[in-house]
Amino acid sequence: MRKLQMVDLGAQYQKIKSEIDYAILDVVSSSAFINGPAVKSFKSNMENYMHVNHAIPCANGTDALQIALMALDLKPGDEVITANFTFAATVEVIGLLNLTPILVDVRKEDFNIDPSKIRSAITPNTKAIIPVHLFGQCAPMEEIMAIAKEHDLYVIEDNAQAIGAEYTFSDGTVKKAGTIGHIGTTSFFPSKNLGCFGDGGCIFTNDDGIGKKISAMVNHGMYKRYYHDEIGVNSRLDSIQAAVLNIKLPKLDKYNASRYEAAQYYNKGFAGINGVITPSYNGSSTHVHHQYTLQVDKKLRAGLVEFLHSHDVPAMIYYPVALHQQKAYLSDRFNHEDYPVTNELCQTVLSLPIHTELDKEQQDYIINKVITYLEQ
Repeated sequence: MRKLQMVDLGAQYQKIKSEIDYAILDVVSSSAFINGPAVKSFKSNMENYMHVNHAIPCANGTDALQIALMALDLKPGDEVITANFTFAATVEVIGLLNLTPILVDVRKEDFNIDPSKIRSAITPNTKAIIPVHLFGQCAPMEEIMAIAKEHDLYVIEDNAQAIGAEYTFSDGTVKKAGTIGHIGTTSFFPSKNLGCFGDGGCIFTNDDGIGKKISAMVNHGMYKRYYHDEIGVNSRLDSIQAAVLNIKLPKLDKYNASRYEAAQYYNKGFAGINGVITPSYNGSSTHVHHQYTLQVDKKLRAGLVEFLHSHDVPAMIYYPVALHQQKAYLSDRFNHEDYPVTNELCQTVLSLPIHTELDKEQQDYIINKVITYLEQ
């Protein structure tokens, strides 16, 4: 059996090695390292794949979130509502721009932001909502967009974990995750479903005005070279990363299908086992399983993690500390008792290996070790 890894990037690379190597060498030979042909073609390819008017590549997913907020001309103190149970980048950019993060609880069944909590958190200072499509499944976007329309709020989708997922509205309309709100963002960190060989990100919008502005902002605020009309940043996807992504993008749906198949195999293996709850599916969204996350009895989780590691099974806890308890974001605005689901998930979630190269032998081994510990 091959060595178990949370994400086996090496095995994935070996399957596409010749294509990747050729694409990288082509960039090196051309010396067009910044904004070269590979970047331009990737931009077009992403727009076609996402069915969106504007895909603006940038340096990483955190920059994508920050630039999206910058493009909306929010003022210091303006409030942005987002989920308490997520990676810190989502709230980090709010703080960097001197905006006020408003953290709300999530839904236990799919770990995504709870629309009822969004509604109750809205004040006259609220200007935007950042739903996070956590672990590969879309947040309840139909409800979120209705709330945003009612209160004249912007919606920025944090789609770092759900690239390729699709959301179906009640009228049958289907949209890609990241193209539903006013702006969508994603990350191409190597372990993502669509990952490059370094850092990378992208911003999506169907709004021509916002798209034009963001295109300038990622390149020092220039619409015309050396003419700086916006306060921008230096956040460009380099050509080598774009070349890698151009090879991987046509394979993304297949990659996502492989992850989903692996998740269903896990679900079958854990069916009827006491002490674990397998992932739920909310019915409105496909699930691309950036993570496969169990809920484990909190009295058993620490011991299970130790047992798995002792048998060379990697297992990760995303996320052990809620954002409202992180030192950098402590605030009197946050009341611990307002986040019962988040607080519970921080004590119970456990993610197992899931990736495109995971095979049944490896999964059987992992399933067996989990069950062995829980039934001992």
